[in-house]
Amino acid sequence: MTEHQPLQGAFWMVAAGAMFAIINTALQYLGINYGLGSGAAVLFQYGIALILFLPMMRTGAIRSAVSSDFRLLHILRVGVSVIGIQLWTWALAYPVPIWQGIALLMVSPLFATIGSGLLLRESVSAARWIATLVGFLGALLVLQPWSDAFQWASLMPVAAAFFWASASLLTKFTVSRDTPTTIVFYLLVLMLPFNLMFGLPTLSLPSDGSVWGLLLLIGALTAFAQWAVAKAYSVADASFVQPFDHLKLPLNVLAGFLVFGWVPPGMLWLGSALIIASVVFVTHYERRRNPVAVLWEETHKQKDA
Repeated sequence: MTEHQPLQGAFWMVAAGAMFAIINTALQYLGINYGLGSGAAVLFQYGIALILFLPMMRTGAIRSAVSSDFRLLHILRVGVSVIGIQLWTWALAYPVPIWQGIALLMVSPLFATIGSGLLLRESVSAARWIATLVGFLGALLVLQPWSDAFQWASLMPVAAAFFWASASLLTKFTVSRDTPTTIVFYLLVLMLPFNLMFGLPTLSLPSDGSVWGLLLLIGALTAFAQWAVAKAYSVADASFVQPFDHLKLPLNVLAGFLVFGWVPPGMLWLGSALIIASVVFVTHYERRRNPVAVLWEETHKQKDA
């Protein structure tokens, strides 16, 4: 059983959030100023991440990854993740403002509640349904589909949240027995053929050295950020770590302001508060309702070898 290490878990989750804020802003900068398409951007991003990550893996770690009991599950997890990543990068390239996109991504856990109730036919209490509705009300306040400024592209982060919710559910199974290194290994290796399929049709090699510099930075941060998220969940309880993930909103808002001068409207904070409150309620309610499942997950964690 892995000892609960809250400070380490919080550190790695906040560090991952900061790195993702830099990644998102850099991708949007390349899309707006250099016309880099979403398919090509993701291909460069995760291709470079793979090149930089593999040399850091020990031979024993690679053998351990290849012998994972969840190989087929990893393939499904990565396939679903790719769809979410493509939708998210497409939204950034459109461009959908970072502050709006990140706020909408936070509805991802609410999709899990809908799926468990409607698709899996699990018992979902009235309190959880109400919390879920409140969360999506917050998303509507962020989207403001009734305003003249609304654009259909703003729905892409919501679609990405749906696919990432599915990927997160699958990751919960793999993190119980696979190390963070194994999880990132499968993500980066299996994403390559998917990204080639999406990226090759629009691929063109950048001629500007500054573009390559940003792509190298994005790739390196992507590999490390993915590892940091898996590490956070492997060293600390999921219910403790999850709230620190919400810091990604102010971090991305700050990055968007510094680079693009974007100032989010006040309605963003009200909508985001409703989303975060509903996610926190649903998470803690589920923990109280099903303590046996939570205990099983926490007692089957492994340290990174």
